[in-house]
Amino acid sequence: MQHEAHTHHDHSAHEGHEHHTQHQAHAEQHQGHEGHHGHHEADGKVSWGMAAKATLHCLTGCAIGEVLGMVIGTALGWGNMQTMILAIILAFFFGYALTLRGILSAGVDFKTAFKVALAADTLSIAVMEIIDNGIIALWPGAMDAHLDEPFFWIVLAIALAAAFVITTPVNKWMIGRGKGHAVVHQYHH
Repeated sequence: MQHEAHTHHDHSAHEGHEHHTQHQAHAEQHQGHEGHHGHHEADGKVSWGMAAKATLHCLTGCAIGEVLGMVIGTALGWGNMQTMILAIILAFFFGYALTLRGILSAGVDFKTAFKVALAADTLSIAVMEIIDNGIIALWPGAMDAHLDEPFFWIVLAIALAAAFVITTPVNKWMIGRGKGHAVVHQYHH
């Protein structure tokens, strides 16, 4: 009797099985594709490593631009405000330039690459610059420290480290929504 209960098969439960199987195969293929580029961990969530890598990329451009801006402003005898504005402009320039370099090397035209760089880096660089320059502006004596003083470099290092720590979750959030550096990685094959 028990055997008869198992031989009765309900086909209505499997009517959508073929569609479900196709959907599942597509999802696995999509997940495998994302894994290939390192966007997401196996569970589909953005890894902290991916977010940290994107943040470090922005931080590199910001640091180059800021230091160069401070050196130029100091060499020209500019005041703190003019030097800081130049440093921020150059931070955005170098941040975008590093992203552009990678996208252009993938064979993307300049106009598209520029739009991708703006979309990928604007919020990240802006947050980083607000944190970094805010710390320098508020740290007693940091704005008046000279480039040849260790104090200046220590405060700058602390400010950049704080910017990195605070901007990484922003990048994680953006990448998780298909924005920020998730856009850039579409062009890396």
